[in-house]
Amino acid sequence: MANEDYNPACLPDLLPLYYRRLFPFPQYYRWLSYGGVSKNYFQNREFCFTLKDDIYVRYQSFSTQNELEKEMQKMVPYKIDIGAVYSHRPSQHNTVKSGTFQALEKELVFDIDMTDYDDVRRCCSAADICSKCWTLMTIAIHILDRALREDFGFHHLLWVYSGRRGVHCWVCDDAARKLSVAARSAVAEYLSLVKGGEDTVRKVVLSDPIHPFIKYSLSVVERYFPQYAIVEQDILGSKESVDKVLAPLPEDIKKDLTTFFQKVKNPMERWEELCTLVEHKKSSSKKGGQYFDKEIMLQYCYPRLDVNVSKGVNHLLKSPFSVHPKTGRISVPIDLKELDTFDPFEVPTISLICEELEKPRTDEVEDEDMKDKENEQDAGERRRIRDYKRTSLAKYVKVFDNFLEAMTRSRKGEMLKKSDLQKDF
Repeated sequence: MANEDYNPACLPDLLPLYYRRLFPFPQYYRWLSYGGVSKNYFQNREFCFTLKDDIYVRYQSFSTQNELEKEMQKMVPYKIDIGAVYSHRPSQHNTVKSGTFQALEKELVFDIDMTDYDDVRRCCSAADICSKCWTLMTIAIHILDRALREDFGFHHLLWVYSGRRGVHCWVCDDAARKLSVAARSAVAEYLSLVKGGEDTVRKVVLSDPIHPFIKYSLSVVERYFPQYAIVEQDILGSKESVDKVLAPLPEDIKKDLTTFFQKVKNPMERWEELCTLVEHKKSSSKKGGQYFDKEIMLQYCYPRLDVNVSKGVNHLLKSPFSVHPKTGRISVPIDLKELDTFDPFEVPTISLICEELEKPRTDEVEDEDMKDKENEQDAGERRRIRDYKRTSLAKYVKVFDNFLEAMTRSRKGEMLKKSDLQKDF
């Protein structure tokens, strides 16, 4: 696997360089300012820094991009979390009257963590991931992205790799940022299908007729299930895993399959027989549709959300472009056009990009540096932009740029609509 070059002991030496020369501050500030949507929007945003030795500093806030940069370069956070936009500056939360300091707005966010799939993945467990189980994140993004865009009408979704074992989604539309706790809960519940704890055998229960959203989700899962679950996870390979798959089924189907499995060892043939028996039972049942095969597929592959992260307006979530201290990988935006080929092990580590930064520069860059010296205004800004462009971070910042451009175009379109409406009056 790529990027095995990272040594956590080097992080204190690498982070100052990263924040000084590589972190994309202009784009970051542009994102969280939302085109100056209201006077104090950026200033009232909470940042939380985790420093060396797990020192946790909440309620940080900054007036300008420059102030944010200087503070991050001074404090050198090991992790950056983003919180809500509050009624007052978070840094002054102790000075305002009790009860008046309130979280007003925040992006609608989703956190999907591979550890939540530990009961259904056989290749890895806990914080470990591999290319086999990463398919679960690919499925999750396909399903949730479509639902948030088409079922809820959101447009500006930023999908981000967490740097270790999961993905985050930031829904940045104006309407999404203004949602109440009740509305956020409703969206999260709509998107949640897998219910129940460790002792729950049948975690997905479908009723007739199947909801259009679940139908679409199934069409995504069915595309990946044979290769992912039957072949790579081999869920019908060992007795233990077979028992787990068969557990939610009615006793008569279970009995027939146990007999069949004694004769047939091929996992794909076993799965086909399971689907055939379920279909036969469904057609002969007076109760209407029974979808045991589909429920199994969803139980093994459907996105598992940490609903509490989505519900709370004041919940913190790890920032894009934060560095994961354990893996050294940067938390980077994911290009949905290349979702099926996204490889978390190819995401650059802080060691790699700092090393790339030290490589000899081309004549073209040196010529530009001479020009910068002649015109010092904005020279530092331009130099930093060129710095990340010389590293593996460049393509991920480009994804972020494209996301920001789409938001800007949308804002301009809204403003034009409003001005046209005013002219009509």
